[in-house]
Amino acid sequence: MKQLAVVLFSILVLFSCQKKQEDAEACSTEDKEFKMYEMSEMAMLMEQMYAHNQQLRLRIIKGDSVGTFPDFFNKIYSAKFTTSNDNDVFFQENAKKYIDAQQLIYSESENVKENFNKGVDACITCHKGKCGGPIPRIKKLYIK
Repeated sequence: MKQLAVVLFSILVLFSCQKKQEDAEACSTEDKEFKMYEMSEMAMLMEQMYAHNQQLRLRIIKGDSVGTFPDFFNKIYSAKFTTSNDNDVFFQENAKKYIDAQQLIYSESENVKENFNKGVDACITCHKGKCGGPIPRIKKLYIK
């Protein structure tokens, strides 16, 4: 009985080692080329707009001046997407709503907090129809 257990154990070890060697050979990177992810122009713009809105949010909370509408936001109409067909009628309509909401923040001295939150709403509405991934992150911009 002990001999049978030793033989079975030896076979198990032999096959498991063989499997690991096959896996290691399959994972070889000799024939594979590493490709670095490059953000699209639109993705970089959205990151820049997000960072700007984080700073704007803090200024609004502190009661500081919001300054002037940043012109780079208008690149939303022309920035290149990772997938060009994502720049469709839905996106262009929502981009206009977003820019309108953002401009409202800078044009009215009253209701700045509400207007800022409307801008966040505009982001979320568009992302619900296109790319939902960043929605939890965008929601953190809301001013309560």
